[in-house]
Amino acid sequence: MEKKTPLYDIHVEEGGKIVPFAGYLLPVQYKTGVIKEHMAVRQQAGLFDVSHMGEILFTGPGALKTLNHLISNDYTNMPLYKVRYGILCNAHGGTIDDLVVCKLGEERYLAVVNAANREKDFAHMKANLLEDTVCEDISDDIAQVALQGPKAPEILAKLVPQDRIPAKYYTLVPEAEIDGMKCMISRTGYTGELGYEIYTAKENAVHLWKVLREAGRDEGLIPAGLGARDTLRLEAGMPLYGHELDEDISPLESGLGFAVKLGKEEFIGRDALIEAGEPKRVRVGLEVTGRGIVREHQDLYVNDRKVGVTTSGTHCPYLGKPVAMALVERAYASEGTELQADVRGRRVEVKTIPLPFYKRA
Repeated sequence: MEKKTPLYDIHVEEGGKIVPFAGYLLPVQYKTGVIKEHMAVRQQAGLFDVSHMGEILFTGPGALKTLNHLISNDYTNMPLYKVRYGILCNAHGGTIDDLVVCKLGEERYLAVVNAANREKDFAHMKANLLEDTVCEDISDDIAQVALQGPKAPEILAKLVPQDRIPAKYYTLVPEAEIDGMKCMISRTGYTGELGYEIYTAKENAVHLWKVLREAGRDEGLIPAGLGARDTLRLEAGMPLYGHELDEDISPLESGLGFAVKLGKEEFIGRDALIEAGEPKRVRVGLEVTGRGIVREHQDLYVNDRKVGVTTSGTHCPYLGKPVAMALVERAYASEGTELQADVRGRRVEVKTIPLPFYKRA
């Protein structure tokens, strides 16, 4: 049975169309519709409930060593109040999950994981803890909302002093206050826009949502659902677990080498990634040049030779055209390569283009 986030009743009140997702009941869209929600985030601001995400706390003298053992990135010289992306790999180099790590202290780190993988991730982390490390799943105590879009700084500035708003991308302020509620604010997001993710105790969630909605009224802030979250991240070329990443897709195949430090002494999956060498398939962007929309799991061909498969695809509202991401054989990955996608038995022309499709100016 699906869980409800602390904001479930607000979504119903706001006219959200509720669907099951990652074990939760969440709004896929509101009465405004996916396109308007998407465009609001690109041009003004959108507010998302991301309370379904998992939060796992690592503490103790061994916490840093444990994170470096578990995750592909290197957290050794990470500054305090910095956020850093990383990959949880399995022993053969596939992806258990992608996540971010927030440094809250020299012996205190918060890992934020995908909702659908929370229990699997936590079990893997617990099974591979190094000594002097405590690992706790605190997800059920925390609500999280994402305020995303070019107007997000103006909206937040109405509620929080400037020195309590993180100024740089992938940094955080651990202790801020919004209308009397204690919050952690990070300058992060999954939309390709400037924005913030705000963490607070679950009992504050409804009040926090209402305060942000009111503060953003004049800036055009509207609530946004899972549909816009997906079109925004795809437009921004961001991978999604279960699509561009899974236990049989390595982070190197998915173009995430920046978060994989093979020079590190060790991490789970490192030896398998080194042994595999240069990936034989890679993630690419595709522009649909024929007629139609290309979705995920559609085979890609050059003549009659299958050379890859799409991983995500849709019509992107801001770009005004259909695009897709795919895993293709390296020989067919260079920019401008013409391929054909098999869409329910009909061949649709596509060509490879650089990622991301959209980048904020």
